[in-house]
Amino acid sequence: MAATRTAHAVWEGDLLKGSGVVSLDSSGIGSYPVSWPARTEEPNGKTSPEELIAAAHSSCFNMAFSNILAKAGNAPTRLETKADVTFVPGQGITGSHLTVRGEVPGLDADEFRSLAEDAKKNCPVSQALAGTTITLTAELA
Repeated sequence: MAATRTAHAVWEGDLLKGSGVVSLDSSGIGSYPVSWPARTEEPNGKTSPEELIAAAHSSCFNMAFSNILAKAGNAPTRLETKADVTFVPGQGITGSHLTVRGEVPGLDADEFRSLAEDAKKNCPVSQALAGTTITLTAELA
């Protein structure tokens, strides 16, 4: 069954001095301020499209990886994944680097890394980001 999730953004002013708010409508969990300086300099309490993509990528990867691990007979006890999404003005989003640390009983480090690569390649957010470079660091806890 297909699922559609909705967010919306309101922006006021020009790119450099303006600002906006992005709202997570489907979940209703909040509205968050956005601005160009938060995207290209320091966040200062505001978010950016890249931070939202990083949240989506890290959570999607964990879901895909936990499923792959369980199907291989080694369900994880814990996965902690960080996504670093890079934005370069004038070029756009240039990459996403996933760093995963996992507790997976009965699995060796090589198999962990191999299955993590599979999750990186096949998680839906990675597939949506196919036009950019996605890298991975994977290690057992």
